[in-house]
Amino acid sequence: MRLRKYNKSLGILSLITGAILLSGCDSALLNPKGQIALEQRSLILTAFGLMLVVVIPAVLMAIVFAWKYRASNTNAKYSPNWSHSNKIEAVVWTIPILIIIFLGVLTWKSTHALEPSKPIASDVKPVEIDVIALDWKWLFIYPEQGIATVNQIAFPANTPVSFKITSNSVMNSFFIPTLGSQIYAMAGMQTRLHLIANEPGIFDGISSNFSGRGFSGMKFKAIATKDDAEFRQWVDKVKAAPATLTTMDDFNKLAAPSENNPVEYFSTANPDLFRQVVDKFMTHDGKMDMSSHQGMNMDHAASAGAGE
Repeated sequence: MRLRKYNKSLGILSLITGAILLSGCDSALLNPKGQIALEQRSLILTAFGLMLVVVIPAVLMAIVFAWKYRASNTNAKYSPNWSHSNKIEAVVWTIPILIIIFLGVLTWKSTHALEPSKPIASDVKPVEIDVIALDWKWLFIYPEQGIATVNQIAFPANTPVSFKITSNSVMNSFFIPTLGSQIYAMAGMQTRLHLIANEPGIFDGISSNFSGRGFSGMKFKAIATKDDAEFRQWVDKVKAAPATLTTMDDFNKLAAPSENNPVEYFSTANPDLFRQVVDKFMTHDGKMDMSSHQGMNMDHAASAGAGE
């Protein structure tokens, strides 16, 4: 009686745990709002379904065999000298091999089709955004509009967005889960990412790579406006801000470590600032030098590396 109650309680707990885990997935990766994320979800579900082709029969057979060959079933056939079956061997080897081949081809094609640096085919001109990871906030520069923001970006829905990404400090990872594809931000280097939102909305953006004590507050909002007019209104609001970001002195003040940094607007921004941040980590002979830059000291790097 006690064992039956224990099994019932365990079953209820498993259902609750599964529901919590699935609801967490549904809120981000399994609830995409962009074309890239949709295709990535399709790849995840396809791979998951193919794995279930092996897992479900194996689980069912384990249950059936345990029931059929239980000690109390005296009618079960007992074959102590059985050791081999060509039919079973063919099934056991052929099905997994076919699944692996299919997954390999699917992954190869998807990896190339969803390459983050590959521009999204569209008749609409993409919005250009330069991204610089700071301690512990995100700086976004719009070179065409001549503005900059901290911890907030905006772009029209159904319009491709082209990101250039780097870091002014230790490595971070730029990620908008509902739009898809995370990409690393590394000092002295530039990575590219192309995304598109299929509908208007406000989406959460994060750093998905531990980078020190302020990592948990390194979040931003991505606003997909319903049309170009609404996007221009947002740009005008940023241009009305009193702060500017035109010199490296301005940038260095902003780059000072801060935690849970609020959204900031800069009405004027140097469009070459992104390249200047990348170049400052390079020596005259083209090699990288991190030792003399703020945020790249050994204590900071060690605290970031400890979480990886």
